[in-house]
Amino acid sequence: MSRPISRPINPTLRGCFVAGTDTDVGKTCISAALLHLLGRQGWRCAGLKPVSAGQDERDGAWSNEDVRLLQAASTMPLSSDQVGPVQFRQPCAPHIAAALSGQNIALHIGLTAAQALMDAGAEVLVVEGVGGFAVPLAADLSWGMDDLAAELALPVILVVGLRLGCLNHALLTAQAVAARGLKLVGWVANTVDPAMPHRQSNIEALKVGLQRRYGSVFLGEVPRLTEVTPVTVAACLDGVALRQALDFEKVRP
Repeated sequence: MSRPISRPINPTLRGCFVAGTDTDVGKTCISAALLHLLGRQGWRCAGLKPVSAGQDERDGAWSNEDVRLLQAASTMPLSSDQVGPVQFRQPCAPHIAAALSGQNIALHIGLTAAQALMDAGAEVLVVEGVGGFAVPLAADLSWGMDDLAAELALPVILVVGLRLGCLNHALLTAQAVAARGLKLVGWVANTVDPAMPHRQSNIEALKVGLQRRYGSVFLGEVPRLTEVTPVTVAACLDGVALRQALDFEKVRP
C-alpha cells in the first residue's frame, strides 16, 4: 500500500515516532511520559499527533483527547492546532473520518507540522501515530501512517500492548518499520490485559527477539496504574536507556 516519498527528508528533525502494535495500546500515555522524561533532561519538547479521529467538546471548543494530553505534556506552550493539525470529529478510521468530513488528508501533513514546531522553537518532537503503524490515511489505501513516519525519518519507539497475540503484533510491526527503512530503537511493554497468561515470558521473548533482530532496547514495563499521568508512567520507564536509544548523548551532555 506504500508509495515512494517524493519530498526530501528534513535532516534537522530530532525526536522519535511512537508507533503501536494496534489501536488502544497506550500510545498517548507513553508519548506524554516520553515528553516528560525528555523535558526533565532539559529539552524544549513538543508533542505532535498529525492526524486524529474523535473529538469531544470542552469549554465550548471541540478537540481530540489525545491531542489535549500531548499539548499538556509538552514543555512549551502550544495550541491544539499545532499539536493536532488534522482532527476529525468522528471516532473511526482516519480515511473514513476524512471522507465523512468531505476532506482529504494531505500527504505531507506530518513533515509540514513537524517543521512548524521546530520553527516555533521545539528542540525535540514526540510524534504519535494513529492506530497501528500501517493504518491507511488515503481513501484508496494508497498511503498511510507508515508513509508519514518514513517521511519524518525519526527513530521509532514501539508500544506493545500486553495481551494475547502481542508477540505476533509486535514482530509484524517491527518488520513493517524496518521495511520502511526506519530504525526501531526501543520498545515499551504496556499492560492492556492484567490477566494475560505468561505475561513475563512474553516480555522476555520480546526483549531477546527485538534486540537481536532490530537492536531495539527495552525501555520499561507499564503496569495497570491507579493514577495515569505523564509522571507516573514516566516513573516506569528508563530515562537513561531512552537518551541512549535516541543517541542524545552525542547531542547534549
